[in-house]
Amino acid sequence: MLTTILRILFWGTLALILAGFLHYTLPQRDVVQIVGVDVRRTDVGARPLFWARPDTGQAALENRDVRFIRTVYPDGTTMEFRNEDTGLGWPPYLKFDSDELQTKATVAARGDEWVVVRHYGWRSNLFSIYPNALSIRPAAGPGDTPFPWTAAVVLILLGALFWAVATRWRRFKRARISPVLDDMDAAWDARRARMRERRARRAREKAERIG
Repeated sequence: MLTTILRILFWGTLALILAGFLHYTLPQRDVVQIVGVDVRRTDVGARPLFWARPDTGQAALENRDVRFIRTVYPDGTTMEFRNEDTGLGWPPYLKFDSDELQTKATVAARGDEWVVVRHYGWRSNLFSIYPNALSIRPAAGPGDTPFPWTAAVVLILLGALFWAVATRWRRFKRARISPVLDDMDAAWDARRARMRERRARRAREKAERIG
C-alpha cells in the first residue's frame, strides 16, 4: 500500500512539473489592444529564470532596462508583456528583433485595432514576472480565436514519443526484466520451501528422540 502511494506521488509530482514546464515554455496567443509601451529599469537578478538574456550585444547585468508592452483584453482585463530577445538560449525561439517588435507595438498603440500577441511565460504580480512577447500581428477583431498550432504539434509529438518509449519499455521489461524477477522469485520460494522442510524434519527428529 505504501509503495503504491509513493509511486502515485512520484508520478503525480513528475507530471505536474512537466505540465508547468510546458505551460510556461510553449507559445500562446492572446487577442488584445495595445495601449502603451515603455522602458523601465528592472532588477532581474533575484528571478533570473523568468527573464531572458539581455539584448544581443549588451552586457549581462542584474539591473537593466527592459521593454514593456501594456495591453487590454476584450473583457477589460489588462496584461503587461515584457519584450526581450531570447537569442540562442532557452526557450529556443531565436528572437533577436525586440527593437523591431517594440516599434510595431508603438505603432499599434496609436490606434484602436486588435492584435494577436504571441508570447510565452507567466504573469505574477507577487513575483513581478511577465510573459515575453514574441510577435505581433493584426487580429480579425476582439472575437478572433487563433489556434495554438505550435503548442498542439509539440504536444502531439511529445505524446507520440512518450507512447513509443512506454511501449518499448514494456516490451523490454517483459522480455528481459520480468524473466529475471520471476527466476529470483522462484529461487526465493524454493529456498523458503527447503528451510520449512528442514525445520519440519528437525521437529520430527526432536519429537522422536523425546518419544
